[in-house]
Amino acid sequence: MFANFRQSMAWLHTWFGLALGYVLMVCFFFGALSVFDREFDRWALPETRFEPQPMPSFDKVLAPAFARLTPDEADYALNMPALHDPARGAPTPRLELPPDEYWAYTTHRDPVLAIGAGFRVPNPKDESLENHIHGNATIDPRSGEAVRADQLKIGSQWFFPLHYSLNWQWKNLGTFIVGLAGIIMLVALVSGVIMHRKIFREFFTFRPQKQTQRSLLDLHNLSGVVALPFHFFFAFTGVLIFAGYYYFPVSQFQLKPLHDRHEVVEARETGLPHQRAGVAAPLASVDAMMAEAKRRWAAHDMAGEIGFLQIHHLGDANGYVSIYRAGSDRVALVGEAIHFKASTGEVLREEPPRTPVQGLNEFLTGLHLQHFEHWTLRWLYVLGGLAGCACIATGFLFFVEKRKAAHARAGSQGARVVDALAVGCVTGMLVATLGMLLANRLLPEALIGKGDWEQRIFWGVWLASFAHAALRGAVVSRGGSNPAWREQCFAIAGLAVAAVLANWITTGDHLLRTLILEPYMAVAGVDLSLLTSAVLALVAARVLARRAQRQRLVTRDPAAEVVHA
Repeated sequence: MFANFRQSMAWLHTWFGLALGYVLMVCFFFGALSVFDREFDRWALPETRFEPQPMPSFDKVLAPAFARLTPDEADYALNMPALHDPARGAPTPRLELPPDEYWAYTTHRDPVLAIGAGFRVPNPKDESLENHIHGNATIDPRSGEAVRADQLKIGSQWFFPLHYSLNWQWKNLGTFIVGLAGIIMLVALVSGVIMHRKIFREFFTFRPQKQTQRSLLDLHNLSGVVALPFHFFFAFTGVLIFAGYYYFPVSQFQLKPLHDRHEVVEARETGLPHQRAGVAAPLASVDAMMAEAKRRWAAHDMAGEIGFLQIHHLGDANGYVSIYRAGSDRVALVGEAIHFKASTGEVLREEPPRTPVQGLNEFLTGLHLQHFEHWTLRWLYVLGGLAGCACIATGFLFFVEKRKAAHARAGSQGARVVDALAVGCVTGMLVATLGMLLANRLLPEALIGKGDWEQRIFWGVWLASFAHAALRGAVVSRGGSNPAWREQCFAIAGLAVAAVLANWITTGDHLLRTLILEPYMAVAGVDLSLLTSAVLALVAARVLARRAQRQRLVTRDPAAEVVHA
């Protein structure tokens, strides 16, 4: 079938990349945006534009906030029938479910605080199973007041999950598709390295003045080689992070009895109760436990703030409080947990040093999720993600450029279809993102379900960009270039500038203010990134316009090809 091994690798690289490159484009782009997800949150929610806060007092701030939490209506409707045993009576009404656990989470970049509760289901079908109905909220840690629940944290609740789940939660199908794409990417990377024997030379090769095919292939190779370690690492760790729970859920399903038994044995060994005792007990001062945890960390030369706090078996004699040190000063996400008896405040357990396998797992997970405090490395992550986008986009373009003339002669629509999908997935994705940010600033703040409207606008604009690319792509089937590339670049520039202006008009936070008068780099950084995107889009649109003009000249006068080549 193939003359040699390299040709087989070229076929594998081309068709595997084309089949799932569209998904990988989404993963890389929104993964790059997720590096600054908290900054996008603050841009999208002006009431959260204050400095990041440490974990507040539990006794004064968190306890009243937790008391106001209620079980989520959708979670109750979905899971209550599966958890409650009807033979033991009627199900407990949603607002009467007793709280069983509390948790609170923050990072060095979070002004607001995420909190949640697990409400226990009395009379469950199986006492050994997780039997909680959950309720979550976001609060201002300075006062404990809740942030409106129907507003969308565009960065952490939209861009971030989009890069690993496509925001398609049904049966976790989006996560499985991304996992498959990640595996295919590893195959594409290996096959790409095998294809390119002169990989070192390609690191220094880019000829923008050559023919379009040659320039695209140079840029594809360059962007792939420059960030090759980055691409391989993130594809590998992305698959690894979800492998145990989603992709190969052995412990959750096939070996569940063994898994449940392990939890019981582990609870006995650690001294942390696995189940409630059924005996009521008060909750001691959690503030005192927080202070003791900080004192112990400092004594071990690991002074730091609290990143995650959780109370288990609330109001029970087996209740305990777990306090985790924030991981902003190292790669691991969280660590150095100290567990206290909830009713007395005595220390039950300090987590021992991680085993080599545990340490490696935490290191790889933390390196992928990058919650550590290192701004230079964060920007390198962004550049690596955008290099991945450039590599995939130029791969699409090269595929079309190489085949469109032959497809035109054969009357095939293949190149037109691939080109339309590429336009929608590359420039269309940017148009949809910017349309969402602009909608965030233009929709009335008092609009009920504002976050839902922003999501609808995102999908609507993205679908429109695919339709626009398909309608304008007839010229590709004749061997020409799709004008939708150029037109959507102009749309990107216009929407980016409009979003910056809308932010200024609706909040008063213009760049002079956020950069000089009252420096606030989270908002200034987003505005500057939007303006940079507008400039790059205009440059790209101008280059595409010149190329289109040159093609028209060649079409009218074939002799002009010699002059303009």
